[in-house]
Amino acid sequence: MVFSVPKALRRLFFIVIFVALSCLFYNIMDLLHRWMGPVPDSEIPEGSAVRAFREIQPGGGELSPSERLRLYYWYGE
Repeated sequence: MVFSVPKALRRLFFIVIFVALSCLFYNIMDLLHRWMGPVPDSEIPEGSAVRAFREIQPGGGELSPSERLRLYYWYGE
């Protein structure tokens, strides 16, 4: 059996580059996932629980309809 060292080194180089790029891609996707999630998992109600409180705004001001719509889309509730 003939063993070619340059060919083996090329394959090893390809495997190392493939693993490194796979790890880099995974870490970038994980970073994007953490950046895009507005609510930590511990604050998400479980089961049939609902959030039944009303946040009091500083100064007693009410939210405008556009601000309420933005918060609705941000939190997904």
